[in-house]
Amino acid sequence: MFHTTDELDEVDLALLSALMANARATNRQLAFAAGIAESTSHARVQRLEDRGVIAGYEAVVRQRELGAGLQAIIGVTLRAGARQASITEFSTKVRALPEVTQMFFLGSSEDFLVHVAVSDSSALRTFVVENLSGNQAVASTRTSVIIEYSRNNSTASFD
Repeated sequence: MFHTTDELDEVDLALLSALMANARATNRQLAFAAGIAESTSHARVQRLEDRGVIAGYEAVVRQRELGAGLQAIIGVTLRAGARQASITEFSTKVRALPEVTQMFFLGSSEDFLVHVAVSDSSALRTFVVENLSGNQAVASTRTSVIIEYSRNNSTASFD
């Protein structure tokens, strides 16, 4: 369900809903879903992109098919004394690692959640030891292995 704002009307919300269900939908499909002309659909989607409402389109890759069948979420807490200076440096370094699929900077007892995809438990251990626990700015880590992963077809909630 969508939560409307003053800036987005029902047509915009219908287009967003259709794109979240299928980012590869054709303009004709989007127009049909929103009940508008194809030219209007094209202009509206362009306007949503220009305004930054649509930030991009992405492919969802099944990590298992790439040989990375084990996924985990690792909570990372930085050392208190080095925290302020370390946030940007830690974030930049860890985001660049090929095993990292997502990373979140938090306002909680943990500073970061790092989502990784690796081949097996040995590779997970190596990743944590070499890239996180071995980092002087890191005070602690907490690793949770993901048993099952599903992805919503939207990254935003429109209640």
